[in-house]
Amino acid sequence: MAPEAAVAEQETRHSARPARLKTPDPRKSAILQIAASLFWVPQAALIAMTIGNVASGDASTSSAWAAFGVLAIGILRAILDSLGSRIAFREGRRVASGLRQQAVRALAGRSPLDIERPEAGKAASVIAEQAEMIVPYVARFENAKLRAVIVPIVLLAVVLWLSWAAAVVLLVAAPLIPIFMALIGWRAQEASEAQLAKTGDMNAFLLDRLRGITTIRALGAVDATAKRLRANAEDLRTRTMTVLRIAFLSSAVLELFAALGVAMVAVYIGFYLLGQLNFGTWGAHLGLGEGLFILLLAPAFFEPLRDLSAVWHDRAAGRAAIDELDRLSVSGRTIPGSSAPSAAVTVVASSAAAVRIEELSFRYGDDDGLVFERFDLSISPGEHIALLGSSGAGKSTLLALIAGLARPAAGTISIDGRYLTDETVGALRADMAWIGQRPHIFAGTLASNVLLGRKIYTPHIADALQFAKLSALADARGAHVIGENGIGLSGGEALRLAIARIAACPNARIILADEPTAHLDAETANDIGDSLLALGRGKTMIVATHDLTLARRMGRIVRLGSRSLERAA
Repeated sequence: MAPEAAVAEQETRHSARPARLKTPDPRKSAILQIAASLFWVPQAALIAMTIGNVASGDASTSSAWAAFGVLAIGILRAILDSLGSRIAFREGRRVASGLRQQAVRALAGRSPLDIERPEAGKAASVIAEQAEMIVPYVARFENAKLRAVIVPIVLLAVVLWLSWAAAVVLLVAAPLIPIFMALIGWRAQEASEAQLAKTGDMNAFLLDRLRGITTIRALGAVDATAKRLRANAEDLRTRTMTVLRIAFLSSAVLELFAALGVAMVAVYIGFYLLGQLNFGTWGAHLGLGEGLFILLLAPAFFEPLRDLSAVWHDRAAGRAAIDELDRLSVSGRTIPGSSAPSAAVTVVASSAAAVRIEELSFRYGDDDGLVFERFDLSISPGEHIALLGSSGAGKSTLLALIAGLARPAAGTISIDGRYLTDETVGALRADMAWIGQRPHIFAGTLASNVLLGRKIYTPHIADALQFAKLSALADARGAHVIGENGIGLSGGEALRLAIARIAACPNARIILADEPTAHLDAETANDIGDSLLALGRGKTMIVATHDLTLARRMGRIVRLGSRSLERAA
């Protein structure tokens, strides 16, 4: 690929929002639940007819058949409602899982150099906890919304067929409910979004403090941290109670208007049957059966609206959770090749690789200054380079760019003449090994931390542990588990474990080491340096360090922050 084409491709910023999942389709489940609700009409008709016949002295065998019909319809309603709820729950779980996977893919593809990358604690809170709020939103609210539109219209038509006066009462009371619910709902969504944001901030704060608990104890800041956490918890409690107060207010408003509507219908029917009112019908006289039938339909007219009110909080919480997942799903600065298939790269005969950097420019954010500006560096196969410079000079950033963990603003990076692009970076990165100053240690045995899920023969693992001078530790621990983040290991032992990971797979042609001797005593640092040099024989090695002793053991020193290149003595 020509350098100009590579530059054009590398300058592309992948910051677009990924395509949203298909909108939830509640029609199947809603149809079943709407049918279950409308089957109350024949049930109410049978009940009203039977009571009317009994009141008129006609207690025939038809009453038994009516009772059987009410029972059969009730069973059918329960089955339909249960099936609808099950389908709706599955749809809600599908949507929540899809949005979770979308957010995880976006986070996994974001570059470690992305300054807008969400905090780990907040991202974990959104994906693990807040995403669960999507399930009741999709499973209950969407269905309740459709029922609240269709069922009252059908019941109103049935009531209107018998009495226009009763229908007018229902028609007047019904619109007041969604109006007040909408007014309250806007405030509920704002309060719910504020609560979710506070929950994420608190989780991020707690995770950050747990990671630095050793430093907090050393500085005597345990009490200050506890006070800050207590204040955050109190703020979260206040916001949660605000959300609950609004939810209770919404339910109270609906119950008030529903009760008034049913009461007004009952008053009209009562006075009509007593002969005090002689209007409201289409000419035919309402008997006890017809009046009772209208009275039985009146609560069912408001029932879908009451169900909608009960899940109104699910709507606010669910939409807030979807918005949070959408924010996580923004790709931002992505790792090159995270979404493109890797092309095969022909490996040259040499076991080491040449690295060439031309006209490299890079900035963390669009408004930030350049960390590198038209930077050039050529590294021969098998050469050992030490990157020296003050903090912030870009040593770690340069290693990340060589590893293909971010796209430069301009310029090219090539490995053995092959430019780092989305198509080649995966295969080229497979020939690299990385050692950081704080290698991540997973909960598990020493052997499993060397293996990392790769296909490695057991003798190779033992040889790697021996090469890293961890055989004695492995014999002492055996199958005992190491704690997460290397609990139970010293800093030197953690670095040796990282060296063992590379030694177990000697196919790496480039070794990138970021401050491998930082925070170590002189003896341990010298020991780690020996292991690095032994590991780097016949390989290209680039080490970012402040350690002059280690730097002088490299073949060449490159000072960042200035344009001078100095040969080591």
